Amino acid sequence: MTLLTTWPESGPETTVRRTSDPAEIAAALAPLGVRYEQWPVREDVPADADSDTVFAAYGPEIDRLNAEEGFTTVDVLGLHPSDDPEYPVKAKAAREKFLQEHTHDDDDEVRFFVSGSGIFYLHVNGEVHAVFCEKGDLLGVPRGTTHWFDMGTTPGFTAIRFFHEEDGWIGSFTGSTIAGRFPDYDTIAAGYERDRAAA
Repeated sequence: MTLLTTWPESGPETTVRRTSDPAEIAAALAPLGVRYEQWPVREDVPADADSDTVFAAYGPEIDRLNAEEGFTTVDVLGLHPSDDPEYPVKAKAAREKFLQEHTHDDDDEVRFFVSGSGIFYLHVNGEVHAVFCEKGDLLGVPRGTTHWFDMGTTPGFTAIRFFHEEDGWIGSFTGSTIAGRFPDYDTIAAGYERDRAAA
């Protein structure tokens, strides 16, 4: 289930919107040019499935999106907690790569969550929209949109990535420190879990 939280860009002291209703989320993001949809979840696909398994499971959805959008490259990115002594280093480096505000000048950023979760923060029109995505969620951030992404201090997710450009992920960083002024993944995820447990 997705959660959308919107604040003024001045800070999180005031909440403009907070909803987990998919229709409300789609309606709020559409004027920003952001694509949000939910795909059927394949429960038989392991959380840490390899690329071949993911492509086989979601082939029809991938083919449909490619036909609509003309993507040239599709890959699978996964990061999951493990006993590997290198995991903490890999996790920290992966998180820090995306945590600062940036744009993509030549491509959209389109992700489908096969498992796990992450938060896209969209900084648009004087507001910050935190889109908490979980398995089954697809989010498409248009090129040129100022944003950042947080996977948390203990990342655990598998995502399908779609690119128009063969070079893949290329970010142009704004140099802004705005990301540090808003609740991070761990804070939002903990609150979200408390809300769901209480429901």
